[in-house]
Amino acid sequence: MSTEYLSEALQLAREGQGRVSPNPAVGAVIVKDGAVVGRGFHTWAGVKHAEVLALEQAGGQARGATLYVTLEPCSHHGRTGPCIEALAAAGIRKVVAITEDPNPVVAGSGFRLLRDAGIEVEIDSTLAAEAEELNLAFFHYMRNGSPLVMLKSAMTLDGKIAAPDDNSGWITSERARAHVQQVRHLHDAILTGIGTVLADNCRLTDRSNLERSRPLLRIVMDSLLRLPVGSEMVESCNHDILAVCTSIAPPFRREALEKKGVEILVADGTGGRPSFRRLVEVLAERRYLSLMIEAGSKINWGALESGIVDRILFYYAPKILGGTQSIPVAGGIGRRHRADAMRFTRTKLHVIPPDEYAVEAWYKKA
Repeated sequence: MSTEYLSEALQLAREGQGRVSPNPAVGAVIVKDGAVVGRGFHTWAGVKHAEVLALEQAGGQARGATLYVTLEPCSHHGRTGPCIEALAAAGIRKVVAITEDPNPVVAGSGFRLLRDAGIEVEIDSTLAAEAEELNLAFFHYMRNGSPLVMLKSAMTLDGKIAAPDDNSGWITSERARAHVQQVRHLHDAILTGIGTVLADNCRLTDRSNLERSRPLLRIVMDSLLRLPVGSEMVESCNHDILAVCTSIAPPFRREALEKKGVEILVADGTGGRPSFRRLVEVLAERRYLSLMIEAGSKINWGALESGIVDRILFYYAPKILGGTQSIPVAGGIGRRHRADAMRFTRTKLHVIPPDEYAVEAWYKKA
């Protein structure tokens, strides 16, 4: 029965996806005498944690009951008090959790304090893989101190993202593009290059129409601050755009963009280009848990070569462009020897009916 209740808790936690960052998505189920008496899931807007919401629904029936929860209950003061105090006060008899909290502030202390309060603790890791997948960015951030970076691209079967002349229309189908919006929704920030903005006049927004814990941070790698103040992106700015430039960017352009609410980050890298690594450091400092890259060939290569990319998500359309002038997914100088090729692991295939698919894989870093 433990797995059944934990599975329900996981399903509840999924309701919080995209609505919790920088917190994890958590679900909780309270069971007494074989019946569910309380349920809860956390959202940032709702403030209260999943355990507290489940306790409120259970009321007096929580005394002597068992709590099934997807993640170790918190033991520290944040926007709310520690969940362990609420659980002890409500008279919870036992806590069954799927995983320990990777947050160093918690990391086992919640379980220890529950036991100190006389509450039995059990860790059932049967669904651990699903629980971690649910909070992939949170786990990565807590373990590595940096956001989880994903490079997304849409291409033909021969790996081309653009034709040399006419690029009107889309490479992938509407169904595939809708899937991309769902993926965007799960990220805290999204990045593109100034070339893409100038070519497409894109807004780069989350068009899923789903609730978010905070606005999607739109980032443009823009060495000389060529981002037009009259572009769709800037016109839609609500203090949610970050332009990353170099120190040689003209001051008058910076001033014009700042008047529109665009934040400017000066991050000098090599070759007169902004530093990807410095950007990721800044995002980490601001507790952005995830970054999605949707850019052109040069930015894609620069991000890969810089080492910031953790995984890729490549959408393939049943088309071939061919030719030596069609644009590949990653340009730049590339690797000159096959032995030096970037390698990936943990590959997954996502089928998008009727004829498309996406490949997800993790960059195998040294």
